Amino acid sequence: MRSRSEEERELPYRGKLRLVDSRSDFGSGRRKRMRASWELSEMRKFGSGVVCLLFLVWSVAGVVVGGGFAGEDDGDRKLEGTIAFASVGRSRYGFDIFGVSLAQIPESGKLVDRMLADGLVEKRLTDGVSVNYNAQLVEGKEKQNLLQWLKSSGHVSDVDLAGDTGELLLYVSERDGSARVYISLFLDQGKNRRGASPDLEAGPELELLSEFEGSSLGSKREERKNFRYLSEIETSKKVLQLNLSKLGSSGPHLHDRPQLGGTRVVYVSTEQAREERRQSWSGVYSTSLDSRFDIRLTPDGMTDFSPAISPSGEWVVAASFQGKGWQGEVRALDTDLYLFSAKDGSNRRLVTKNGGWPTWKDESTIFFHRQADDGWWSIFKLTLPEDFTMNGFTEGEIQEERVTPPGVHAMTPSASKAGDWIAVATRRPESAYRHIEIYDLSSKVFIRLTERLAPNAHHYNPSVSSSSKHVLYHRCKGVLGASTTPFAVPLLEPLQSIVPRVSLFRVDGMFPSFSPDGSLIAYLHDGVYVTNLNGKSRRRVYNGTAFATCWDRKRKGVVYISAGAGFSPELAEVHILSIFNADGEGEPYYKQLTKDGSGNNAFPSASPDGKYVVFRSGRTGHKNLYIMDAVDGEEGGLRQLTSGPWTDTMANWSPTGEWIAFASNRESPAAGHFSVYLIHPDGTGLHKILSDGGRANHPIFSPDGKSLVFTSDFAAISAEPVSLPNQYQPYGEIYIAKIDGSKATRLTHNSYEDGTPAWGPIFLDPNDLSEDAEDQSTCDFDDALWLNSPNLGTLC
Repeated sequence: MRSRSEEERELPYRGKLRLVDSRSDFGSGRRKRMRASWELSEMRKFGSGVVCLLFLVWSVAGVVVGGGFAGEDDGDRKLEGTIAFASVGRSRYGFDIFGVSLAQIPESGKLVDRMLADGLVEKRLTDGVSVNYNAQLVEGKEKQNLLQWLKSSGHVSDVDLAGDTGELLLYVSERDGSARVYISLFLDQGKNRRGASPDLEAGPELELLSEFEGSSLGSKREERKNFRYLSEIETSKKVLQLNLSKLGSSGPHLHDRPQLGGTRVVYVSTEQAREERRQSWSGVYSTSLDSRFDIRLTPDGMTDFSPAISPSGEWVVAASFQGKGWQGEVRALDTDLYLFSAKDGSNRRLVTKNGGWPTWKDESTIFFHRQADDGWWSIFKLTLPEDFTMNGFTEGEIQEERVTPPGVHAMTPSASKAGDWIAVATRRPESAYRHIEIYDLSSKVFIRLTERLAPNAHHYNPSVSSSSKHVLYHRCKGVLGASTTPFAVPLLEPLQSIVPRVSLFRVDGMFPSFSPDGSLIAYLHDGVYVTNLNGKSRRRVYNGTAFATCWDRKRKGVVYISAGAGFSPELAEVHILSIFNADGEGEPYYKQLTKDGSGNNAFPSASPDGKYVVFRSGRTGHKNLYIMDAVDGEEGGLRQLTSGPWTDTMANWSPTGEWIAFASNRESPAAGHFSVYLIHPDGTGLHKILSDGGRANHPIFSPDGKSLVFTSDFAAISAEPVSLPNQYQPYGEIYIAKIDGSKATRLTHNSYEDGTPAWGPIFLDPNDLSEDAEDQSTCDFDDALWLNSPNLGTLC
């Protein structure tokens, strides 16, 4: 990994805007890959109005953990084919940006009356493509600064910004295979359009999904007569995507929580690798609209999350692991708040311990969340000395107070700059849903917002506009008022890959596996399914509860599964089945290979000659590896491969037959740390190749047997878990490495739990996906389960 020099940091952007003839039909749920140039594409939309999506992309600084870059063949190993994996819950999120407009700036002490009198109007601000989240509505001087920058940069010189511009939205979207920062520029209808491209046509406003009149606000939720739902309107829409990459290839890095203050945009990026394993790559970066230069504000070797920029654009406060590092926490992070210059990261100083998700009210007032000693997530307030910019401050000069009371979880605050109130996400003991509420700092009263509009949906991470007239948030697009409707998601979602001849896909399911010739994929959803490589002709081959699929390498159309519930104890009844005709050549049927009463048998993998299956079994009271006959199961012969008071699991037989890779916690069973080991099928040659502490799981061999794909917490976590839906382990990323454990290379960058990867021999071009390679999803995901009570909230 190389660090960027000061000269490299000050290179200007190298982005140009040009038209390309690339289409994606999102109205029908079809998801085709965007052109590699990521510059301009036409989309179908259900809103209307012209929207400019300006795609802000930052550079690659390093993606390697353990040395070496995996983008080229290395010696005698070939890096080619397709890697597919699963992200827990991701396909059900369906996040879009929504906003509630307040008719007037709420006055202190009259906030409740004003909200009841004016009612609530909710508007969807993004187009339903992929997931969209963590938005800021740019207004006032920041809007003018950004518009002037866009125009002076020449990127959108063909649009009369002064005459055409409406709302300006800054947010994160994953529509192009990784989390990127976008700008949506809504062009008002009927305004001056001198110099506009003739291909751009103005239209009416975006679709209004739901409207609530204050007259029927009552205590009973069922009395909701004045909700109005508008059907989707499909019209054409142009989307301009501006690539602002500075230093060449943009890479697949995560960019998150963008905020504009003054003339600077700050955001989180995972572009700089950490040499230490199990430490987060997340750092804060700043882009100046004046100089068009970008700089990393987080010191090398440190981690920052959730930055907030002051109204003047001069200061940033962020949650940091500084001096401690990640200790494996997945709920309340042990972060402290640090203040530093937005220009260059200088004057870095601690402002409080144990805090996260800061937000500025003014130049000396900061709100943040913390899990209090009583177990409730609460909002706290910091007051800095008014002259701190000139004279600095000492710890004793900072005033800190708790703002929200116990009895309700309040988190991810956003402060009003014009009124004496904050917007927060809440979880109440009587509700299973996360909602957005306003907390009046004067009257100390909560005002419920989103529960009045979409009571049965989770709402995340509110953002108050600088005028305080709008509150933005994201939620699942499949919820309309009190009802839900399915929405289309891609069966195979392409992601950016750093390996030239290896494509990368997220599967709408779990435990994918490729047939020996690479033409079919088996995976789990509500049963076991098999689909063609391009996502066409999906069919169910097993209806029961199952996990962990793999294919027989000699007998055509045979798939092995673990039939039963995952995460079951050692002696629970889970069996290895072989499913026949999984390739569609006949009616599927299955055979049980493990004996009744033999305990928890799972994670089968077939030998390359098709004679044997290695699997994990808990029949002795410990989960160890066994090998049995592939055709007749235990009846045809069984022998134990590993033994001990620990867990050996997730075995995979190499294509050459020489090695079996597996994950084990044998070095620290109590701590739950898993490492990857290799062993010969005859039980010799056992040795560890990956992980010293932490987790490395689900090892799968490459088609040539010279590499492994696996999931690991080598890069810790990339965002505050409390800002996300429930993730049991929000730190899994997909890696590849040589089979000796060297050249471990990170492939995915996100805040989800990525796992259960598979590696097939055929390179799948995203453009070759079938037009009907999609599934229907719903919004039935969980919010953080550990918020169900304050006691659960304290557990890690």
